[in-house]
Amino acid sequence: MLIKILVNALAVFLAAYLLRGVEVKNFWSAIVTAILLAIVNAILRPLLIILTIPITVITLGLFILVIDALLLMLIDALLPGLKIKNFWWAGGFSLLLSIINSILSWLIL
Repeated sequence: MLIKILVNALAVFLAAYLLRGVEVKNFWSAIVTAILLAIVNAILRPLLIILTIPITVITLGLFILVIDALLLMLIDALLPGLKIKNFWWAGGFSLLLSIINSILSWLIL
């Protein structure tokens, strides 16, 4: 579990480095972001996906990207060490974070 959080934190740090609309103050902020992201993805994301099943089906699953961006905006509001410029940067951050996290998990875990 600890290794997975550290891999997620590294992915957050790398994705923020690559996107100029997203800022992470330091690696500690990236670790806290990864922890909050794990908590939000475990509790709120499944609930939101269940509540938005009709619109998710209509958009062929693309509405999940909106949910992910909104959850990142929530974490941005809660954490002073993370700054996301707007919704579109949050969407891009979500996609890039997913890609980097998949690659790092494949390499490390």
